[in-house]
Amino acid sequence: MATEIRVPTLGESVSEATVGTWFKKVGDTVKADEPLLELETDKVTVEVPSPAAGVLTEIVAANGETVGLGALLGQIAAGAAGAATAAPAAKPAEAAPAKAAEPAAPAPVAASAAATSMPPAPAAAKIAADSNISTADIDGSGKRGQVLKGDVIAAVAKGISAPAAAPAAPAAPRPVSSADDASREERVKMTRLRQTIARRLKDAQNTAAMLTTYNEVDMKAVMDLRNRYKDVFEKKHGVKLGFMGFFTKAVTHALKELPAVNAEIDGTDIIYKQYCHVGVAVGTDKGLVVPVVRNADQMSIAEIEKDIGRLGKLARDGQLSMADMQGGTFTISNGGVYGSLMSSPILNAPQSGILGMHKIQDRPVVIGGQIVIRPMMYLALSYDHRMVDGKEAVTFLVRVKESLEDPERLVLDL
Repeated sequence: MATEIRVPTLGESVSEATVGTWFKKVGDTVKADEPLLELETDKVTVEVPSPAAGVLTEIVAANGETVGLGALLGQIAAGAAGAATAAPAAKPAEAAPAKAAEPAAPAPVAASAAATSMPPAPAAAKIAADSNISTADIDGSGKRGQVLKGDVIAAVAKGISAPAAAPAAPAAPRPVSSADDASREERVKMTRLRQTIARRLKDAQNTAAMLTTYNEVDMKAVMDLRNRYKDVFEKKHGVKLGFMGFFTKAVTHALKELPAVNAEIDGTDIIYKQYCHVGVAVGTDKGLVVPVVRNADQMSIAEIEKDIGRLGKLARDGQLSMADMQGGTFTISNGGVYGSLMSSPILNAPQSGILGMHKIQDRPVVIGGQIVIRPMMYLALSYDHRMVDGKEAVTFLVRVKESLEDPERLVLDL
């Protein structure tokens, strides 16, 4: 008896994935729960385990194919006998018609939605954006025709997609390479994660009124404190004392004083968050991901360092879940670990602020009328000027600077 391998539920708002790599080939013996293949979504990479022990007899979805939730990926025959019935790899892409994992709301989806002045519900707008569809093409079942979450899920289940606007009119054609150059070029398809990073960053630039303000911070006090206690800190908490714990704590203090930097715009409304979920940008070999330290404002520096360490390891191992990357209210990006001296980070929409950290470098500064050498770091705060005024942005960055130059303020909650 054959056991089907199907696309698992990939998390809220994720409706399809791309087959990345099959770890097994037709005819291979597999164990139950052994990783069979890797699926790439627009947010995370997911390994699909074997649902049973036996022999992989068929691969329906080949590497690079896009598959929907519940779609058939392949089949496993029980026992070694299954090897004799091994079918050729990759059938035509008629795999099961990608069923939605969740029952869709019964709202009928018309080709063009009835006009309504009501903006879509926040959850509906998010799912629509992640699924690359327009809420303007969906009939809303809410009051006055508002598009709700269930309406979008129904649209995704029915295969509604962004208007098939001209089959991606190739942007200005790429100049043809000379024969000599062409032989030394390599064309590689972008991963779904890289495509999503590109799309979201460009959308953020197109949507937000983005502006960046800069400051610099003298890191001597934090470095002295870290050097003084790093050994006893690691012995007690089982984690190294880095700089991210101090920065995250300083950010949460500033966010409490300046809540606009922790808010987001939703249509004509402003949503103020009474919590601080801080995203920490992590570079991986597959692209930039932003896992979230939840309720960082309620955590100690030791707890923050532990959570950042845990999330960083998951990111590097490609094991982050959707839950690990959702709900951030503010982001910190540390380009200093790569040697960056100054940069202007791009917002992680729909957030209104992102803090860029940079390389610590000894520089001459004037203190008390004397020129001294100090370990200095440039800080950059990019913010959505639609939401945050210049005064608030500058004040926010000054508060972060004050907390880092006098870290006792973090301990005393000042």
